[in-house]
Amino acid sequence: AVEAALDAGVNFFDTAEVYGDGASEEALGKALGARRDEVVIASKVAPDHCAPDKLIAACEASLRRLGTDYIDLYQVHWPFHDPSFEEAYGALDRLRHEGKIRAIGVSNFGRQDLTDWLAIGDAASNQVGYNLVFRAAEYDIAPLCRRNDVAVIAYMPLMQGLLSGRWEKVEDIPLARRRTRHFSSKREGTRHGERGCERLLMETLGELRCFADAIGLPLATVALCWLLAQPGVSSAIIGARKPQQVVRNIQAAELDIGPAAIAQINEITAPLKRALGPNADMWESEENARIR
Repeated sequence: AVEAALDAGVNFFDTAEVYGDGASEEALGKALGARRDEVVIASKVAPDHCAPDKLIAACEASLRRLGTDYIDLYQVHWPFHDPSFEEAYGALDRLRHEGKIRAIGVSNFGRQDLTDWLAIGDAASNQVGYNLVFRAAEYDIAPLCRRNDVAVIAYMPLMQGLLSGRWEKVEDIPLARRRTRHFSSKREGTRHGERGCERLLMETLGELRCFADAIGLPLATVALCWLLAQPGVSSAIIGARKPQQVVRNIQAAELDIGPAAIAQINEITAPLKRALGPNADMWESEENARIR
């Protein structure tokens, strides 16, 4: 899939030290091989590795696994509060001056944490969960990013397959994908303690399927077109196991469905946006949210 992506013009690859306990970085490094300089590699350091000495060691370990001498975008995976942001930023800035990383980014930073971070230093990007059925980033995070020239990188653009259009009933959705705040806390594996909004979710997905059918496009294509048209969104992290999935996703990225379609999609998904509110943590209640 990586080779197919390269051949199709994809030039941004995102990974993290925690994905497969480093196996993802190793696999990406091997797949890129001699074509490494054609792409932007983004990786992430875990919050428990953000003390300066641990952060530097984590970066060097990622470099070894990736088989490269620099990481284009090195991101803090989740907010943390011990050590301080100042200490972690100092280590990141040192890595940048040494040429081991090219840019500093953050991930899952909400309004308060991003404001605090930007008071200390810069962030090229903020990676957050953002898609047609989870628009919490639009309340505070995306506007703050735009005001400060911080690119928004969207993960889960198809909401773990919900926006592929393949499931019409909640019971059809795999158990592991029924743990977000969309679903009742009575569902196995959830931890948010909220009522969820399952009926509204499935109604919204049904309306989106009808809209996609009406304009002659797959729902996944519509979802990606919409996301990439949002102000400040620079990239969408799309997982693909097969070359044909890569090609399909790239075709979606190149389409422009127009402002009228975007407005109609916004209207369809607005009730769900209101129901889920500004809490940008998909898995935790507002009280326990990690994204603040």
